[in-house]
Amino acid sequence: MANSTIEIIRQNIKKYRNEKNLSQVQLAMKCSLSSEYLSEIERGKRAPSLKRLLMIADALGVEPHKLFLKQ
Repeated sequence: MANSTIEIIRQNIKKYRNEKNLSQVQLAMKCSLSSEYLSEIERGKRAPSLKRLLMIADALGVEPHKLFLKQ
């Protein structure tokens, strides 16, 4: 699963969140999600819907396509 799309997305969410110095709780609040849900996304336990990915990208201030790019 190391190169799967979900793995890339979860790594990028965590990367951009850390770059913005946001905790999971802070990011979750910015995009109206629970911190538990966001934690599950970052750990690869859940796959977010496109709608939620757009909300997360907006809260992170990044273009949505950047969440799909392998770093």
